[in-house]
Amino acid sequence: MPLSVGGSQNKQTRTKTRPGKQQNAIDLLKSDHQEVNKLFGQFEKSTDGSAQKADIVEKICKALKVHAEIEEEIFYPAARGALEEDDEVVMDEAEVEHSSIKSLVEQLEDAHPGDELFDAKVKVLCEYVTHHVKEEEGQMFPKVKKTDLDLDDLGQELAARKAELMAEQ
Repeated sequence: MPLSVGGSQNKQTRTKTRPGKQQNAIDLLKSDHQEVNKLFGQFEKSTDGSAQKADIVEKICKALKVHAEIEEEIFYPAARGALEEDDEVVMDEAEVEHSSIKSLVEQLEDAHPGDELFDAKVKVLCEYVTHHVKEEEGQMFPKVKKTDLDLDDLGQELAARKAELMAEQ
């Protein structure tokens, strides 16, 4: 069962208490970003036709769905609870960006290479994701690192939930 994270009480329960050797939350999310970027690169270089493109897009959609879900269920609520009110705009923008990305993912899940606008939708999805990643890694993550969140503990929670979701896909 997914853990619900959010609010100020979690700020108190997720304070830095110990160094950890597992992947912390930000490193895990950055790793996901790199994985999806690599998949977009594979799509761009794809020349083997529709079967290969379909496989790559399926992987992109799965990775983005799982990534968005762990951020929305766990990371964003924890970050909101730890960040100052002035930083709410960064979180709000991230949620709006997720909405646009999820809409394109849904469209691509119902599409096939060769369909009208298929390649264009993948390209626009890549652009949206690239913009979103730039803002997360350049603005949100540095702010979150300065809080008292236990990023190691949060990373464990994200990894466990990600494994559950990947198994369900």
